[in-house]
Amino acid sequence: MPEPRTPEPRPGPADEGTITLSVDCGGSGIKAAVLDAAGTAHAEPVRVPTPYPLPPSRLVDTIAEIAATLPPAQRVTVGLPGMIRRGVVVHTPHYIRPRGPRTPVSAELADAWRSMDVQAAVGERLGLPALVLNDAEVHGAGVIAASGLELVLTLGTGLGSALFLGGTLSPHLEWSHAPVRPRTTYDEYVGEPERRRLGNALWSRRVLRVVEGLRPVFWWDRLYLGGGNARQITRGALDRLGDDVVVVPNSAALVGGARAWSLPR
Repeated sequence: MPEPRTPEPRPGPADEGTITLSVDCGGSGIKAAVLDAAGTAHAEPVRVPTPYPLPPSRLVDTIAEIAATLPPAQRVTVGLPGMIRRGVVVHTPHYIRPRGPRTPVSAELADAWRSMDVQAAVGERLGLPALVLNDAEVHGAGVIAASGLELVLTLGTGLGSALFLGGTLSPHLEWSHAPVRPRTTYDEYVGEPERRRLGNALWSRRVLRVVEGLRPVFWWDRLYLGGGNARQITRGALDRLGDDVVVVPNSAALVGGARAWSLPR
């Protein structure tokens, strides 16, 4: 099983010399970095805990506050959890909960996030061209080879996913909310709360079961496992995943912000 590898961005001609503010919004933390087209950070990345409750205006304020601590950029990419279409939130799983992931939903927050044009709001606040995608899609932009069918799974608070064919991003599916067994979704089956409850060894077996269960569904050419918990997969589970599965570092979530602008539209 290959060791985690460093993403190798391949900027297009239009991206040469462009500096991108890349923001990765998770359930427990918000990370940001300023990178050039080669994926080189121009300052130390910044991470702050995700503040709750988190209405859209507070997220935009948080991104602006982080941006003020980093070197200037010429554009901004934001990765958000949930179903995002053309920069607009259809559904987001964590930010509609006043006390964070796995806590009760607030109807007021759910209404505030539904149909929220985060792309327009962030672009207007920062005065920069903005691109907002699902966070796993941004992560995938940082690692894909743009050849064949490539599936990206991110292991963190829940389970994120993105699918690429020949480097083109497929329509997003929130299949992590589907049941993997009665009354248990994929999110719940391999999310962070279960990793903490089970320990890495038993949790890694679950990750292996998920991979083997999805293999005959997607028939991928390459599967990338990323996210903050990918590094918690045990060596025994890694050795059984197969040569078509690659574990990638969580830094791909930020590097992908620079590459996402080059994805075929």
